[in-house]
Amino acid sequence: MPAAIRSVCATSIRKHSACPRRCPPDGGYQVLDFGGFYVLIDSRDDVGTKNPEPGRMIINFDVDDARAVADQLTAAGAEWLSELEDRDGSFFATAIDPDGNYVQIIQLSEAARAEMSG
Repeated sequence: MPAAIRSVCATSIRKHSACPRRCPPDGGYQVLDFGGFYVLIDSRDDVGTKNPEPGRMIINFDVDDARAVADQLTAAGAEWLSELEDRDGSFFATAIDPDGNYVQIIQLSEAARAEMSG
């Protein structure tokens, strides 16, 4: 991932959601601790350069201000599969990372959150 986009993503995560604690590398993995929910980032040399089926898994980031995050990513050179759109008060956008994976930013409306809570 280009440094400019990586920096924007890190800043957006810290600014717009829970800030992860970076744990010491564990067996070659970079580990992010989101209060007991861990994300392991592995570096491998046996994986192709581009994901041939990017829609099979999408990473979603729930953010407080989707417009600000989208603007930051656009300024950093992000490629958009689907630009930011308003869907009944909730905002969604899908970017394509340098490896061809889909990364989605989501800002749910209060009504959508209430509906999900049951």
